[in-house]
Amino acid sequence: MFFDFFGEDCFAAVTENGKLVEFHLDEGSGTEISGNIYKGRVVNVLEGMQAAFVSFGQEKNGYLYAGDIPVETAAAGCEPPPRLHVQVGDEVMVQVSKSPIGNKGARLSMCLSFVGRNLIYLPSANFCAVSHKIEGEEVRAELMALCEQLRAGDGGFVLRTKARTAGLAVLQEEAAYLRGLYQAACEAYRTASVGDIVYRDADVHARLLRDFDLSDVDTITIGDEQTYRRVEEAFRRAGRKGKLVRYVGGREMFDFYRLEEQVYRLISHRVELENGAYLVFDSTEALTAIDVNTGRFIGGKELEDTVFETNLLAAREIARQVRLRNIGGIVVVDFIDMTSSAHRAAVARELERCLREDRAKCNVGPMSELGLIQFTRKKFKSDNVAMLTQKCPHCGGSGAVLSDSYIAFRIQIAVKRCFAEGYEAAIVELNAGILAYILANRRFTPLMRGEWKGKRVYLIPHRTYHEERFTVRGDNDPVLTLPENAQLLY
Repeated sequence: MFFDFFGEDCFAAVTENGKLVEFHLDEGSGTEISGNIYKGRVVNVLEGMQAAFVSFGQEKNGYLYAGDIPVETAAAGCEPPPRLHVQVGDEVMVQVSKSPIGNKGARLSMCLSFVGRNLIYLPSANFCAVSHKIEGEEVRAELMALCEQLRAGDGGFVLRTKARTAGLAVLQEEAAYLRGLYQAACEAYRTASVGDIVYRDADVHARLLRDFDLSDVDTITIGDEQTYRRVEEAFRRAGRKGKLVRYVGGREMFDFYRLEEQVYRLISHRVELENGAYLVFDSTEALTAIDVNTGRFIGGKELEDTVFETNLLAAREIARQVRLRNIGGIVVVDFIDMTSSAHRAAVARELERCLREDRAKCNVGPMSELGLIQFTRKKFKSDNVAMLTQKCPHCGGSGAVLSDSYIAFRIQIAVKRCFAEGYEAAIVELNAGILAYILANRRFTPLMRGEWKGKRVYLIPHRTYHEERFTVRGDNDPVLTLPENAQLLY
């Protein structure tokens, strides 16, 4: 594990055998608010959608589904209210279950949860549960009995995977701590104003230390001194030794350990595989599509074996990439066509096996005869590509720019409009490369010899203009003052 700060931005990375498998960025601007609890006010109720919109101090209102409201809720505070549905004007304690993504506001819940290392405390629940990753009926039965002892009629608990090796005393101590967090949030809520935060979830460093099985972690390298001291103190109290490394090198830690070059590759749509094949990632608002291509890989003599080998390798890399890029929602993978049904089933099993290593819940469907596999991955926040990039001011997020030919056509339209308005001269300021294209291809020559005959068109090049930027203005003055580089079309 690697922890560091850049200004107020919190960075964390996890590697396995030198390969980056997880990257996390919590911006100091507070865009990552998942897990935080706020005092909100209901501003709109949509009965037809069984949802409400809640103002909770963020730029966009959050949305609250009826299913995220406990049967016995607290419309104002922590006391059980008399009804299920909220009304406009109600003050509510809400937790962010999904941070704002794109144009969508945060998803909120009144079913609060407080996450510990071994337990999840659910104040409004009246049940116990055991992580689905814990297998074996006897083990699960023993853990359920422990969970019932923790409840004591006060809320519910979910035993996380790590609870399997924790004793009753450890679980009781953690249960008391989580109950204390809830009571502190309730106290803060009573005196808070609408929009105030009443409970702040741990930062990304603390969450990783809480959620990972540290027995599988070789080293935790920390570049920030304050973070190092905080983690060192937490380890001392927990009786843990070793593993912590304070990085004090002259180069940036992410550069020294060659993490930055791996992070930078996340913004690429194309991912190279070890055998010369490659993957292509394309995302829409609703889903992510992944295409598998053989590329330079030619394999052996049999085409089916070549394709099968490539698809297996792709399945492993896809599982790593969705975890690394933090891709959530629906994912559709277009594997290379295979004729063997046994091979198709084997690739689906390999993808499912590799996705089990992911801490986010994934559900994998079977492979179709067309080689398509659909799976879902639980989404908590924006994927890492969205966190590391911003919308292009030129293409507006389409991922493409206009062709030189089409830009010239748009300039032609603007010049024609200028002449139609009664001007005798048109002055066009444009990108120098587009001007060179127009002259080299004689794009306006037929017009200058025809309907523009007798008119004047001046082209003024700018090297600093983006290719798509141009301006056209008309003028009837017989004498014009123009730059020396202005070119007159005859």
